[in-house]
Amino acid sequence: MKKIPVVAVVGATGAVGREMLDTLVRRNFPHAEVRALASSRSAGTQVEFGSKKLTVQELTEDSFAGVDLALFSAGGSTSEKFAPCAVKSGCVVVDNSSAWRMDPAVPLVVPEVNPGDLSWHKGIIANPNCSTIQMVVALKPLHDVARIKRVVVSTYQAVSGTGQKAIVELENQVRQLFNGQEATNSVYPHRIAFNCLPQIDVFLDNEYTKEEMKMVLETKKIMGDDSIRVTATTVRVPVFYGHSESVNIETEKKITSKEARAILSQAPGVRVFDNPGEKIYPMPIVAAGEDDTFVGRIREDESIENGLNMFVVADNIRKGAALNAVQIAEVLLERGLLRVP
Repeated sequence: MKKIPVVAVVGATGAVGREMLDTLVRRNFPHAEVRALASSRSAGTQVEFGSKKLTVQELTEDSFAGVDLALFSAGGSTSEKFAPCAVKSGCVVVDNSSAWRMDPAVPLVVPEVNPGDLSWHKGIIANPNCSTIQMVVALKPLHDVARIKRVVVSTYQAVSGTGQKAIVELENQVRQLFNGQEATNSVYPHRIAFNCLPQIDVFLDNEYTKEEMKMVLETKKIMGDDSIRVTATTVRVPVFYGHSESVNIETEKKITSKEARAILSQAPGVRVFDNPGEKIYPMPIVAAGEDDTFVGRIREDESIENGLNMFVVADNIRKGAALNAVQIAEVLLERGLLRVP
């Protein structure tokens, strides 16, 4: 595989940006040069890149001259402003924010599910929401065999999905409570330590949260099937890394739990972790630091004719963000799509 001359990571000082840099190293992504870009506040600081350090450069509209690929992890407003600048410079953008996901002209891609959609990109490719990514990795192999009609999902999402400030808030609240102090909160509307918050992002007019509707709409787009009915309840839990999901599906064709395990055991990016008799099932502490999506508690839904339940867990910073973005870049390079049409 030939090398990409220049790769830029935008938002390189954030949790996902740092993980993107680490993923490029871990996967031996072919490059000649990597640039770390961030806001003026971080310019001049250093970030680790394998055995060396990169000096962070300020992100400006001129930052993409000579850059071939940019991995964005800096928020929607930053992406809306700078991604078009990058494309204008001839750079292909893989964006981790929600800014472009539902744009009909922008592919929304999970490489294990719909890599073919990369063929029609116009310079920007969207990385899906973290909770959507891990779910569709588990759903697609079953959909191909039995066609999924309906999905009911409840999520238990780690605080790292909100960012570094949320991680610190959980740490501080635990410390405060153990010291007999009142827990203070600023990131979340309520205390997150030893609590669960059935709100991720803002509430919409239909009484769902924005995070819940992301899962509904993104799943249909990635799976390429608007007829799939999806409903979601998303919950923030006091876990640092790893999103968990209870997923119920209804299929057109009957599929047994044994058949589902066999299908998923051969699926790319999936690790079946399912032996309840031995207390083996997916948990955040199992998935944290791993690339795979773990699937377990696979069982038939006895309330309907063609139903399955499963528990799906993945590291939201890895597969839910950085890894998926780098995998997209790998497919672009492999298929000769790393260019602006």
